[in-house]
Amino acid sequence: MKFLEALAQQFAGKPIDWDELEHGLIRADLGVPLTTRIIKKLQEREAWSLLGINDVLKVAREEIKGILPAETKTIRPVSGKPNVILVVGVNGTGKTTSTAKLAHHFKHNRYSVLLTAADTFRAAAIEQLGIWAKRLGVEMISGQYGADPAALCYDAYESAAKNNVDFLLCDTAGRLHTKINLMAELQKVKRILAKKDPDAPHEILLVVDATTGGNALSQAREFHQALGLTGLIVTKLDGSGKGGIVVAIQDELKIPTRFVGTGEKIEDFALFDARKFVTEMI
Repeated sequence: MKFLEALAQQFAGKPIDWDELEHGLIRADLGVPLTTRIIKKLQEREAWSLLGINDVLKVAREEIKGILPAETKTIRPVSGKPNVILVVGVNGTGKTTSTAKLAHHFKHNRYSVLLTAADTFRAAAIEQLGIWAKRLGVEMISGQYGADPAALCYDAYESAAKNNVDFLLCDTAGRLHTKINLMAELQKVKRILAKKDPDAPHEILLVVDATTGGNALSQAREFHQALGLTGLIVTKLDGSGKGGIVVAIQDELKIPTRFVGTGEKIEDFALFDARKFVTEMI
């Protein structure tokens, strides 16, 4: 169901209750600031008491279109050195699978890729990424269970640079965004990579699960404050009815959604298309 469709059904054929409308928009994960702006714009209209749900949806769509970037910035190779991408996020969001899907995306576009299993805290994560690497036919750098992820990413960069690899993808350990010591470890990875290239990592992508709603916004706040995110990979955007989180994060933090996962297959991954999103999800 589209994430505003339930709202339309709720108010179909009856006057709008403003309190219920506010709760409905927040439940759609649009966030409090955007919800407040939508209601204010509606109430500024003449004869607002006669407004129907179609007017609400129209204003909501207009506001959302104004928030989302018209085009998604494409990630391209960096001349003469690897483009380093850190993939970060909490456990359970599909981070390792998203890293593999990103590798497939670049390989499909005829770029070379090196994967780094920098989640050294879970042997299963190293094994999982290794399986994907074999399926995709790409190289992977891994270390011992419990190894220093910063040192591993440093070695991976040297290998990628030596072999003229276009993209170095580092799958980092899933961590709660509230754990200060674990976030500090990610900052160390970032510092170590910058010793090889002052511009590295070139992208820091946070993987968020669309179905977690407002919790994804909290995650984005903390990771952005610690690392300076350049974009999102949003998983489970297929039929979740929770796509509003994409808008809320862009509205508050100005972090664009770069890629979306829409299924379990390796091909179920694409550049975020704002126009398609507004048409199909709202």
